[in-house]
Amino acid sequence: MRSECEDQKILRNAPKPKKGAFFFDFMRCESIVKIIEDWAPKSIAWEKDNVGLQVGSLQREVSNILLCLDVNQSVVNEAIKLKCNLIISHHPLLFRPLKKIDVGKDQHSKIVEKLIKKDITLFSAHTNLDFTKDGVSFQLAEKLGLKNQKFLFNLSSNQNKISVFVPVKYADKVADAMHEAGAGIIGEYTNCSFRTVGAGTFKGSDKSNPKVGLKNKLETVEEVKLEVLVNSFDADKVISAMKKVHPYEEPAFDIYVLTNKDSNHGMGVIGNLEKELSDKQFLNLILKSLKIKNLRFSKGLKSKVRKVAVCGGSGSELLETAIKSGADAFVTADVKYHTFQDAENKILLIDAGHYETEIHSLDAIKNKIEKSISEK
Repeated sequence: MRSECEDQKILRNAPKPKKGAFFFDFMRCESIVKIIEDWAPKSIAWEKDNVGLQVGSLQREVSNILLCLDVNQSVVNEAIKLKCNLIISHHPLLFRPLKKIDVGKDQHSKIVEKLIKKDITLFSAHTNLDFTKDGVSFQLAEKLGLKNQKFLFNLSSNQNKISVFVPVKYADKVADAMHEAGAGIIGEYTNCSFRTVGAGTFKGSDKSNPKVGLKNKLETVEEVKLEVLVNSFDADKVISAMKKVHPYEEPAFDIYVLTNKDSNHGMGVIGNLEKELSDKQFLNLILKSLKIKNLRFSKGLKSKVRKVAVCGGSGSELLETAIKSGADAFVTADVKYHTFQDAENKILLIDAGHYETEIHSLDAIKNKIEKSISEK
């Protein structure tokens, strides 16, 4: 059985270079949090989830970082021992509101007290990490060697389309600013836009200061209608970036609310094994890849497995989606008795364990932070 601290990841701001050490150059917690939330925005989390800052201050200067799935006394003690003043957990410590802080009886209260006394900041990325590209389910898919990965189920749209009218010679400059702010991302593609050339007209008043043309004179300018997709929670940032580089005093733009599925965020992953395996071979692949000794499974429709759906953590709600997708197998966790019955002779349903299907996401967080810092 694994110890509670065995698979935690540590990022160090070491005083001297050493193996496994990493310099943060005196970054604040808020800078580390921004790296994570640019990748896994809070806005895509389940509405009843409690993601983000749990305890402490984001203004605190980071020494070392401890990454973990769950926060308990052993984890906090490990953070203190390793001089980590920022803990990033997957599961929130504070999921339900605390009605009182009772350090004599309540374990959560004891942990909160210790975090505050030891000046440790606690931050959690939960369902936002589940629902983002390269998040929890993608890491599980990587461990199983799945190719051609995509979301099993895309979230309902939280996207807008922004259309802005720009003089032709400024179109690239405006587009670049909007893309830099997060617009124009569709799946694996960035800098996506659509451009239509037309004629724009305007007549400035005495108080105007037109970049093109004269006051009190009707002007006609060759313009581009620039259209880009943007996550609704990034819309204000993208519009602000557009206005900073747009040549007009009053840029004309429209915002459309979209109802199509969100191509950038979703639940679960579906992909293909490099080669077809028997169901027994696939079960052995899971045991070896996830380094586990046992799992639970139901009998599938076929004896061969090639197309595989996965969902790290509790993903039983995606069973019907996995079946309809044509997957030969579905790997997840926390599967109930009747769910196994529902899957019988329809899909090879495998419960590989909650911890075992989520722990690999810590490597993704670590790599994301290190890569982002190294590029600064």
